[in-house]
Amino acid sequence: MQQQSAPDLQGQAAVRCDDNMPVIIESSHQRSLSYGLCPGARPDFSPLARNDLSMLIEQNRLLHTHAVPAMETLYQQIINTHNMVILTDAKGVIVHSLGDDDFLEKASRVALQPGVAWSEESKGTNAIGTAIAEQTATLVHADQHYLQANHFLTCSAAPISDHQGKVVGVLDVSGDQRSFHKHTMALVRMSALMIENQLFSASFEDSITLHFHARPEFIGTLMEGIASFTPGGRFLSANRNGLFQLGLSFSALQSHTFSSLFGMPVSAMFDHYRTAAPGLLNLCMHSGVRVYGRALLLLRNEVQALSGNNERTSSAATHASQAAQVANARRLSGLRYLNTGDPQLEQVINKVNKVLGRDIPILVMGETGTGKELLAQAIHNDSPRAMGPFVAVNCASIPETLIESELFGYEDGAFTGARKKGSIGKILAANGGTLFLDEIGDMPFGLQARLLRVLQERMVTPLGSGKSIPVNVELICATNHNLRDRIARGLFREDLYYRLNGLVVKLPPLRERTDLEIVVKKILATESNGGRYTVSEEVLFMFMRHKWPGNFRQLTNLLRTAIIMAGDEYEIGLRHMPDDFLDDIDMHPAVDKGVNADKMIAAGANLEEMEHSVIVKSLEAHGGNVSATARALGVSRNTIYRKVPHLK
Repeated sequence: MQQQSAPDLQGQAAVRCDDNMPVIIESSHQRSLSYGLCPGARPDFSPLARNDLSMLIEQNRLLHTHAVPAMETLYQQIINTHNMVILTDAKGVIVHSLGDDDFLEKASRVALQPGVAWSEESKGTNAIGTAIAEQTATLVHADQHYLQANHFLTCSAAPISDHQGKVVGVLDVSGDQRSFHKHTMALVRMSALMIENQLFSASFEDSITLHFHARPEFIGTLMEGIASFTPGGRFLSANRNGLFQLGLSFSALQSHTFSSLFGMPVSAMFDHYRTAAPGLLNLCMHSGVRVYGRALLLLRNEVQALSGNNERTSSAATHASQAAQVANARRLSGLRYLNTGDPQLEQVINKVNKVLGRDIPILVMGETGTGKELLAQAIHNDSPRAMGPFVAVNCASIPETLIESELFGYEDGAFTGARKKGSIGKILAANGGTLFLDEIGDMPFGLQARLLRVLQERMVTPLGSGKSIPVNVELICATNHNLRDRIARGLFREDLYYRLNGLVVKLPPLRERTDLEIVVKKILATESNGGRYTVSEEVLFMFMRHKWPGNFRQLTNLLRTAIIMAGDEYEIGLRHMPDDFLDDIDMHPAVDKGVNADKMIAAGANLEEMEHSVIVKSLEAHGGNVSATARALGVSRNTIYRKVPHLK
């Protein structure tokens, strides 16, 4: 990545529409002329075919994934201004766009749409193509466009670079030239920088990533510097602001280490984060400038042997090796492990993957027993904070008189019965990692304001203490309540609700899942240390009939008991099922009573035949209504269509 100046987020100089065009526009016009383009000619409007466009998006999947959220945020800032937001690949071909309907119609006339190339070779001087050619943010207004067909446009574009300084795309805002606003370029620059930082963070899986700045309040903002190092300390790369603050070229930085750049051995950095409330690092750069920093360790594969210029202190190597072993062990309980084929759950996991490591709070909704804590643990294990602590707090299980001290901690002698030397509390215990607040809807109303203050200020004040302690946690909350309903009833703070719901996902209950058979196999494998046990077809059939009011918690306890009852038989049958479960099936049949499962089993019918017969009978009973049948059987509509293909 080439050394670059610090990003100017204040916008460009005023637009020049007189005869004295900016040099960058004049140079572009000369190039356009050399391409043989005629200003009055009708430009090439032919887009890529649909399959080719899909392939282009797939080729730019990483860029597309990280750019779309920033584009949506940018669009909300310029909505109803006759503009559109555009993302292109490195060659200027539009990959994605969104904008005001009234302007999109005008834009389609000049092919401002996905699949169309806007390089200088194709369209002459325009913000996208010229930003690529000049590798700098570019504003092209009205008749500064080379082609007369584009004179009604005003366009502000900024190139997006990867961690090596290579342009991988362009972010652009194009609109009616009459709606030009001088602040648009600043918004585009900030959004492009945001995308670059996201791409940078996603580029190094096995690394120490340091976020730093001379002013601590700028850490976590677009102004921060970001630098990545190997677990042993060798420099890998830095973002734009990182290069500017370090003051060295990319090639010169290749010979440096974490220690030579920031005056601290990697081992000392690891020791810093082993303390209860580490706070920000206090570092001295090679230039003598003091900066503050926050480091994250992300390991997804085993640490490779370090050599060359790597900093190889035995302490650092030991810490890195231990971290890799923990990462490998946790990988089995990650999001991928939870994805067992149910479409609803897959959608939840896809959403969660997009916000990992972005400091966006996650609120998990779902009935009791649907696996909310399991999902929270998987999110933590797959996040950049996986090496940090995962602290779970059930807000409903702690007595109201104790929950404040449990969460915020307390000083020695803060109250009668307080533990000697005090307690740091759950929030500080999660510092550097993830705090999971289960049953957040049951948190006492009086404590909600204090929690909101902690989340906003990122400071915790223990009971009996006048000192506030910095805290840095990723927040995941869960509830089986309808929080909007609790807000209406005065039981939950609305401001806290909007602070918690950065991403809201809902876990489907077990009765709506389509992957019950796979889930049963996974639970048996976990509970029997090796997966020797299986369930018979009649038991699986019973499972599919059941409503599962206790969801996974009920299923897990049931299978755990059945394994003990089965002993050395290894196939779990109806005789191993608890009586209350069988009674529950009889009391609450989920299928039409015209279906006699016992007779079908005696006749030698297999599970697939029994399922098909049950569904057909239930369909008949409900007049062919698939939705009603699905509700009666406790399965999804997709399951009905899959089991009875002729309905499609």
